Amino acid sequence: MEEILKEIPFLEWIGYAASLIIALSMTMNSIVKFRLINLAGAGMFSTYGFIIGAYPVGILNAFIFCVDIYYLVGIYSKKETFEILEVRADNRYLIRFLEFHNKEIHKFFPGFIYKPEMNTISFFVLRNMAVAGLFLGHRSDNQSLRVGLDFVIPEYRDFKNGKFVYVHLKKKFHEQGIRKIVASPSSPKHAGYLTKLGFIKNGEGLFEKELY
Repeated sequence: MEEILKEIPFLEWIGYAASLIIALSMTMNSIVKFRLINLAGAGMFSTYGFIIGAYPVGILNAFIFCVDIYYLVGIYSKKETFEILEVRADNRYLIRFLEFHNKEIHKFFPGFIYKPEMNTISFFVLRNMAVAGLFLGHRSDNQSLRVGLDFVIPEYRDFKNGKFVYVHLKKKFHEQGIRKIVASPSSPKHAGYLTKLGFIKNGEGLFEKELY
Protein backbone atom coordinates (compact mmCIF):
# COMPACT_ATOMS: atom_id res chain seq x y z
CA MET A 1 0.00 0.00 0.00
CA GLU A 2 2.81 2.41 0.89
CA GLU A 3 4.51 1.71 -2.44
CA ILE A 4 1.31 2.49 -4.31
CA LEU A 5 0.92 5.78 -2.46
CA LYS A 6 4.54 6.74 -3.23
CA GLU A 7 3.92 6.14 -6.93
CA ILE A 8 1.06 8.66 -7.07
CA PRO A 9 2.44 11.94 -8.52
CA PHE A 10 2.25 15.08 -6.39
CA LEU A 11 -0.09 16.75 -8.90
CA GLU A 12 -2.60 13.93 -8.52
CA TRP A 13 -2.64 14.52 -4.78
CA ILE A 14 -3.65 18.13 -5.51
CA GLY A 15 -6.54 16.82 -7.62
CA TYR A 16 -7.63 14.39 -4.91
CA ALA A 17 -7.43 17.09 -2.25
CA ALA A 18 -9.46 19.51 -4.40
CA SER A 19 -12.12 16.84 -4.99
CA LEU A 20 -12.30 16.12 -1.26
CA ILE A 21 -12.70 19.80 -0.40
CA ILE A 22 -15.50 20.26 -2.96
CA ALA A 23 -17.24 17.13 -1.69
CA LEU A 24 -16.93 18.49 1.87
CA SER A 25 -18.53 21.78 0.82
CA MET A 26 -21.61 19.86 -0.34
CA THR A 27 -22.23 18.68 3.23
CA MET A 28 -22.47 22.22 4.67
CA ASN A 29 -25.88 23.44 5.84
CA SER A 30 -24.70 27.03 6.05
CA ILE A 31 -24.61 28.75 2.66
CA VAL A 32 -21.64 30.86 3.83
CA LYS A 33 -19.58 27.80 4.81
CA PHE A 34 -20.58 26.11 1.54
CA ARG A 35 -19.37 29.07 -0.52
CA LEU A 36 -16.10 29.46 1.41
CA ILE A 37 -15.13 25.79 1.27
CA ASN A 38 -16.31 25.43 -2.32
CA LEU A 39 -14.23 28.50 -3.21
CA ALA A 40 -11.08 26.83 -1.86
CA GLY A 41 -11.83 23.57 -3.67
CA ALA A 42 -12.64 25.25 -6.98
CA GLY A 43 -9.52 27.40 -6.81
CA MET A 44 -7.35 24.34 -6.17
CA PHE A 45 -9.08 22.31 -8.89
CA SER A 46 -8.72 25.15 -11.40
CA THR A 47 -5.01 25.43 -10.69
CA TYR A 48 -4.66 21.65 -11.01
CA GLY A 49 -6.51 21.65 -14.34
CA PHE A 50 -4.34 24.35 -15.89
CA ILE A 51 -1.11 22.76 -14.64
CA ILE A 52 -1.86 19.36 -16.18
CA GLY A 53 -3.24 20.91 -19.36
CA ALA A 54 -6.86 19.90 -18.70
CA TYR A 55 -8.17 23.31 -19.77
CA PRO A 56 -11.91 22.46 -19.61
CA VAL A 57 -11.42 21.47 -15.95
CA GLY A 58 -9.37 24.60 -15.25
CA ILE A 59 -11.81 26.95 -16.98
CA LEU A 60 -14.93 25.41 -15.40
CA ASN A 61 -13.52 25.59 -11.89
CA ALA A 62 -12.18 29.10 -12.47
CA PHE A 63 -15.76 30.05 -13.34
CA ILE A 64 -17.08 28.36 -10.17
CA PHE A 65 -14.37 30.19 -8.17
CA CYS A 66 -15.57 33.54 -9.55
CA VAL A 67 -19.22 32.67 -8.87
CA ASP A 68 -18.39 31.83 -5.25
CA ILE A 69 -16.57 35.15 -4.84
CA TYR A 70 -19.53 37.01 -6.38
CA TYR A 71 -22.02 35.49 -3.95
CA LEU A 72 -19.71 35.86 -0.93
CA VAL A 73 -19.25 39.55 -1.68
CA GLY A 74 -23.03 39.85 -1.89
CA ILE A 75 -23.52 38.00 1.40
CA TYR A 76 -20.96 40.04 3.35
CA SER A 77 -21.96 43.40 1.86
CA LYS A 78 -25.71 42.86 2.15
CA LYS A 79 -27.33 44.95 4.83
CA GLU A 80 -29.68 42.83 6.90
CA THR A 81 -32.42 43.99 9.22
CA PHE A 82 -32.51 42.26 12.60
CA GLU A 83 -35.52 42.33 14.87
CA ILE A 84 -36.88 40.31 17.74
CA LEU A 85 -40.35 38.93 18.16
CA GLU A 86 -41.15 38.38 21.81
CA VAL A 87 -43.55 35.55 22.54
CA ARG A 88 -45.20 34.03 25.56
CA ALA A 89 -43.74 30.86 27.00
CA ASP A 90 -46.80 28.88 25.86
CA ASN A 91 -46.86 30.34 22.34
CA ARG A 92 -48.03 27.65 19.90
CA TYR A 93 -45.52 28.57 17.21
CA LEU A 94 -42.69 28.44 19.77
CA ILE A 95 -43.77 24.95 20.85
CA ARG A 96 -44.02 23.80 17.23
CA PHE A 97 -40.62 25.35 16.42
CA LEU A 98 -39.01 23.38 19.24
CA GLU A 99 -40.68 20.17 18.08
CA PHE A 100 -39.65 20.67 14.45
CA HIS A 101 -36.01 21.43 15.29
CA ASN A 102 -35.79 18.98 18.17
CA LYS A 103 -33.01 16.78 16.72
CA GLU A 104 -30.92 19.74 15.61
CA ILE A 105 -31.34 21.45 18.98
CA HIS A 106 -30.16 18.36 20.84
CA LYS A 107 -27.07 18.13 18.64
CA PHE A 108 -25.91 21.43 20.12
CA PHE A 109 -27.75 21.38 23.44
CA PRO A 110 -27.78 17.75 24.63
CA GLY A 111 -30.35 17.10 27.32
CA PHE A 112 -32.30 20.29 26.62
CA ILE A 113 -35.80 20.14 28.06
CA TYR A 114 -38.21 23.00 27.55
CA LYS A 115 -39.51 24.38 30.84
CA PRO A 116 -41.83 27.27 29.97
CA GLU A 117 -42.37 28.19 33.62
CA MET A 118 -38.68 29.21 33.85
CA ASN A 119 -38.71 31.67 30.95
CA THR A 120 -37.96 35.28 31.81
CA ILE A 121 -37.30 36.15 28.18
CA SER A 122 -38.53 34.33 25.07
CA PHE A 123 -38.04 35.75 21.60
CA PHE A 124 -37.41 34.78 18.01
CA VAL A 125 -34.60 36.50 16.13
CA LEU A 126 -35.80 37.73 12.74
CA ARG A 127 -33.47 38.47 9.83
CA ASN A 128 -35.27 40.41 7.12
CA MET A 129 -38.48 39.12 8.74
CA ALA A 130 -37.43 35.45 8.38
CA VAL A 131 -37.14 33.43 11.58
CA ALA A 132 -33.42 32.78 12.09
CA GLY A 133 -33.28 31.58 15.68
CA LEU A 134 -34.81 31.32 19.11
CA PHE A 135 -33.52 32.70 22.41
CA LEU A 136 -34.77 31.58 25.82
CA GLY A 137 -33.43 32.83 29.14
CA HIS A 138 -34.28 32.97 32.83
CA ARG A 139 -33.01 35.03 35.72
CA SER A 140 -30.51 33.28 37.96
CA ASP A 141 -30.35 36.27 40.33
CA ASN A 142 -31.45 39.90 40.32
CA GLN A 143 -29.05 41.10 37.64
CA SER A 144 -28.04 37.92 35.81
CA LEU A 145 -29.75 36.14 32.95
CA ARG A 146 -29.02 32.45 32.40
CA VAL A 147 -29.24 31.32 28.78
CA GLY A 148 -31.59 28.36 28.42
CA LEU A 149 -31.38 28.13 24.64
CA ASP A 150 -29.67 30.15 21.94
CA PHE A 151 -30.52 28.18 18.82
CA VAL A 152 -29.88 29.33 15.26
CA ILE A 153 -31.20 27.40 12.28
CA PRO A 154 -28.48 26.04 9.94
CA GLU A 155 -28.94 28.62 7.18
CA TYR A 156 -28.03 31.49 9.51
CA ARG A 157 -25.05 30.16 11.48
CA ASP A 158 -22.59 32.96 10.79
CA PHE A 159 -22.33 34.65 14.24
CA LYS A 160 -24.54 37.58 13.15
CA ASN A 161 -27.41 36.32 15.28
CA GLY A 162 -25.17 36.04 18.32
CA LYS A 163 -23.72 39.52 17.82
CA PHE A 164 -27.21 40.94 17.53
CA VAL A 165 -28.42 39.24 20.72
CA TYR A 166 -25.38 39.80 22.92
CA VAL A 167 -24.19 43.17 21.62
CA HIS A 168 -27.02 45.11 20.01
CA LEU A 169 -29.69 44.10 22.53
CA LYS A 170 -27.76 45.36 25.56
CA LYS A 171 -30.14 48.27 25.96
CA LYS A 172 -33.13 45.97 26.09
CA PHE A 173 -31.48 43.79 28.74
CA HIS A 174 -30.51 46.88 30.73
CA GLU A 175 -34.13 48.03 30.74
CA GLN A 176 -35.01 44.79 32.50
CA GLY A 177 -32.24 45.25 35.05
CA ILE A 178 -29.98 42.60 33.51
CA ARG A 179 -26.27 43.36 33.73
CA LYS A 180 -24.74 39.95 33.06
CA ILE A 181 -25.53 36.97 30.83
CA VAL A 182 -24.42 33.50 31.89
CA ALA A 183 -24.25 30.48 29.58
CA SER A 184 -23.29 26.86 30.12
CA PRO A 185 -21.32 25.50 27.13
CA SER A 186 -22.78 22.25 25.84
CA SER A 187 -19.77 21.35 23.66
CA PRO A 188 -16.28 22.64 22.70
CA LYS A 189 -17.85 24.15 19.57
CA HIS A 190 -20.43 25.97 21.67
CA ALA A 191 -17.67 27.19 24.00
CA GLY A 192 -15.80 28.57 20.98
CA TYR A 193 -18.96 30.33 19.84
CA LEU A 194 -19.39 31.97 23.24
CA THR A 195 -15.73 33.02 23.37
CA LYS A 196 -15.99 34.72 19.98
CA LEU A 197 -18.98 36.66 21.28
CA GLY A 198 -17.05 38.02 24.24
CA PHE A 199 -17.96 35.55 26.98
CA ILE A 200 -15.31 34.76 29.60
CA LYS A 201 -15.05 31.44 31.41
CA ASN A 202 -15.40 31.69 35.17
CA GLY A 203 -14.11 29.43 37.94
CA GLU A 204 -17.24 27.28 37.84
CA GLY A 205 -16.84 26.43 34.16
CA LEU A 206 -19.65 28.75 33.09
CA PHE A 207 -19.26 31.52 30.54
CA GLU A 208 -20.18 35.08 31.50
CA LYS A 209 -20.60 38.30 29.55
CA GLU A 210 -20.89 41.62 31.34
CA LEU A 211 -23.31 44.06 29.70
CA TYR A 212 -21.54 47.37 30.25
